[in-house]
Amino acid sequence: MNSLKKTLLSVTALALAGTLAAAWDTGWFHSEIYKQLFEELGYSIDGPTTLDNPPFYQAVGYGDVDLWVNGWFPIHDTYRPAFEGSAEIIGAVAAGGALQGYLVDKASAEKFNIKSLADFKRDDVKEAFDRDGDGRADLVACPPGWGCEVAIDEHLTKYDLKGDINEIKASYSASMADAVAAYGAGEPILFYTWTPNWTVNELKLGKDVVWIQVPEEATEENAAKGVASCVADPCVMGFAANDIVPVANSKFLKENPAVATLLKTASIPLEDIFAQNSAMNDGADSPEDIKKQASDWIKANREMVDGWLATARGAAQ
Repeated sequence: MNSLKKTLLSVTALALAGTLAAAWDTGWFHSEIYKQLFEELGYSIDGPTTLDNPPFYQAVGYGDVDLWVNGWFPIHDTYRPAFEGSAEIIGAVAAGGALQGYLVDKASAEKFNIKSLADFKRDDVKEAFDRDGDGRADLVACPPGWGCEVAIDEHLTKYDLKGDINEIKASYSASMADAVAAYGAGEPILFYTWTPNWTVNELKLGKDVVWIQVPEEATEENAAKGVASCVADPCVMGFAANDIVPVANSKFLKENPAVATLLKTASIPLEDIFAQNSAMNDGADSPEDIKKQASDWIKANREMVDGWLATARGAAQ
């Protein structure tokens, strides 16, 4: 039986091994799908192993680990010097699917004509979105230590919004649960999110919520075209759209053409990731739950999966 030394199947920590439960859990589902597909190809997985971004990219460059399926590019471009030349991006779990940005409930966006964060300087908007009575609009932001916390803080400073928007930095899931409840009670909500994430399954894009912009003139560099349910097209979201991609050691790929071919061929619809993330947020988040969710997805997509596996096996002959 072939062996993948260490196949890193999460971003910060992986509950699949039953040892840790990280805050960033939105990659666990597709990670487990790939793990099970590798096993169908005859590989045994050593791990899964948990590493943060910097040590992973260094380790995959050195060949100490084989791969993971949670590269986010271009947001991970800063790590390229650690692995380029000895490891590579191959295929895509979800091309162009990893969006980040700010959303408001659709009703409030239309009522107050909200197009960007700059509209939260207006007194009527601040009052509508002020749930704690401090005179500022409440924004579900990111907990301390998250990369998005820094980005959001930079936005609010750059656009002189610190006195207008209150960043809620408590547990993201708990804060978003409060926001969903507030929306259900008819209150306006403003929040940051990324995709794939359970939030956009719970609050439907275009029906419940819409993306808004940061207050910058659209350019080829900063604007994303065709973003569904943004208030403008192109949409200046303040964050570049990312591809969620596998990153693997190049020597390993040459020695394992079946894995290389599978990584090039396989992909997972964002809608399926959203749905699983929502189920996980509702409590189906144990290692056993995630394994079953992945195996159920494979079962439901058996014909497509068998095509991937047949192509991968053919590459190894």
